[in-house]
Amino acid sequence: MAPAEVGSRRVARRSRRLREAGLGYLLVLPALSVFGVFVFYPFFRNFKLALYQSPPYPGLPSHYVGLHQVGQVLTSSNFLQSLVTTFLFVVLVVPAGLLVGLFLAVVAHRKLRGIAAYRVIFSSTVVTSVAVSALVFYSLMNPVVGLLPWLGISPHPPVLESTTWALPAVAIMAVWQFIGLSFIIMSAGLQSISEEVLEAARVDGASNWTVFWRVTVPLLSPTLFFGVVVATIYAFQTFGQIDILIGYQNAAYEHVNVLVYNIYTTLVYGENSGRAAVMSIALFLITLVLTLLQLRFIERRVQYAR
Repeated sequence: MAPAEVGSRRVARRSRRLREAGLGYLLVLPALSVFGVFVFYPFFRNFKLALYQSPPYPGLPSHYVGLHQVGQVLTSSNFLQSLVTTFLFVVLVVPAGLLVGLFLAVVAHRKLRGIAAYRVIFSSTVVTSVAVSALVFYSLMNPVVGLLPWLGISPHPPVLESTTWALPAVAIMAVWQFIGLSFIIMSAGLQSISEEVLEAARVDGASNWTVFWRVTVPLLSPTLFFGVVVATIYAFQTFGQIDILIGYQNAAYEHVNVLVYNIYTTLVYGENSGRAAVMSIALFLITLVLTLLQLRFIERRVQYAR
């Protein structure tokens, strides 16, 4: 082949790659524009807002304080209490959401007549809006016409106003709403496991519990790992349930003031965008660090099929 022909083919391939790359960037440009305006710009704007102290009265200019405000916010009792509440909420939501989703997935994985209807029911919570779910749970927990008075239980103060039971009550709703996604994730993992492997274990004399614990769970470990990461991020970002069920004026507000809700109240009611920006950056870094730690340590126990 002549050198000139080789060179022309290289030029043609390079030109084709450039056209394909240009077309690809053109297709993703609308999405990048939306993300840039509503995600990237507010995110980087926080780093500037964190260095400015909001004025005591509206209309006055913000005052530059540098990193002094960052240290002041991160060492305040309000932030530390909110951080403890957030981690407690995560502990209540993540294990329960994953275990219930796994249990329902195992039940729905059986080949029974009409099981498809149960799969639809189990996964339906994933499409239920936070507002609708919160109103339903608010009605169930109503101290006058709710489920507890119907059962003959009348706690004082009411559940959603109790400093002890308000956070578990919100966690129950968050778990219920996460069950749908957890069920879908676990069902997908179970369907990827070969039935031949499970049947071989049963032929060897293993009981159903042994097959589940010694065979199914190890093969399901990548799915469980993914579920832990997703559930943790979901729990850290829970906001609507707390805002609708509890609210800022509730007596139990301080006991359910997770970090994301603390950011909201600081910005809206406290009108302090600087402190809210510091806490939002802290929430992002905490979520990022926890995700990286999960990728670093928990993934070691994951057994990928070969």
